[in-house]
Amino acid sequence: MAAPQYLKVASAQYPIGQPASLEEWEAKITHWVANGAATGAELLVFPEYAAIEQAACFGPSVYKDLNTTLERVAELADQRVALHAALAKTHGVHILVGSGPAKHSDGRFVNAAQLVTPTGKVGVQEKLIMTPFEHNWGVTAGSPLRVFETALGKLAILICYDSEFPLLARAAVEAGADAILVPSCTERISGYFRVRTGSQARALENTIVTVQSPTVGDAPWSPAVDFNVGAAGIYVPPEHGVSDNGVLAEGILNAEQWVSATADLSALRRLRTSGEMRNFGDWPSQPGAEPLKHTVDVVKLI
Repeated sequence: MAAPQYLKVASAQYPIGQPASLEEWEAKITHWVANGAATGAELLVFPEYAAIEQAACFGPSVYKDLNTTLERVAELADQRVALHAALAKTHGVHILVGSGPAKHSDGRFVNAAQLVTPTGKVGVQEKLIMTPFEHNWGVTAGSPLRVFETALGKLAILICYDSEFPLLARAAVEAGADAILVPSCTERISGYFRVRTGSQARALENTIVTVQSPTVGDAPWSPAVDFNVGAAGIYVPPEHGVSDNGVLAEGILNAEQWVSATADLSALRRLRTSGEMRNFGDWPSQPGAEPLKHTVDVVKLI
């Protein structure tokens, strides 16, 4: 199968609300997916911990307690993915489902994002490096790092904090990734800019496109996602003929919106050997750059 030339992607600036029921939550997601697909995008990206919004459906006895929130939202994972898979089929799009807790057989909780295709296939990426809040919350590091082979190209997912670690992205790109999706959830403007900076740096280092999708808005009912700051962005290396500033598209800070763009994957591949700079090829020139310690699973979703 020939490598796709373009990637049409839409990134959500998704507002955390307080749905009174699962039916209300499902209606919201259905509306958001329809609007995302209306941009013409083939891939829709939702943010980190968007799934926590479901805890509101069960009242304060659930949403005010972090541990109970983890339990109830994790129980809904299969139902949540099934809804997105049905919507992906309806609209003919791939969807990165907003991440949420998943419970392992040993009782550990991880932060997992699911990539669903229009044909119903599902890939899962767990967050690899925990923030201090997640450590305190009892969410643990998952594994392994994966690259998903799709009809749109090879996609990797670095959830929020993971995007700030260059060797994770490099391992994914060496395994073939054309794009890295970065779902994020940050409570301060400084946090948003850390993830944005990481996303832009990973695009520059690896000559790829990165896509950041944040939660936005205040949700004082939840101790987990109470404050949310950010803007969606679609980033590439700053290179003549591709993008002068490395930003294909970006949203209005904290607005509720979709941000969309078309990335020229074939042009990015050419830049690796013919660009103004050759960051991808010159990576091994750094002291200590090789060998990489991270192994990558390549998962077919075609």
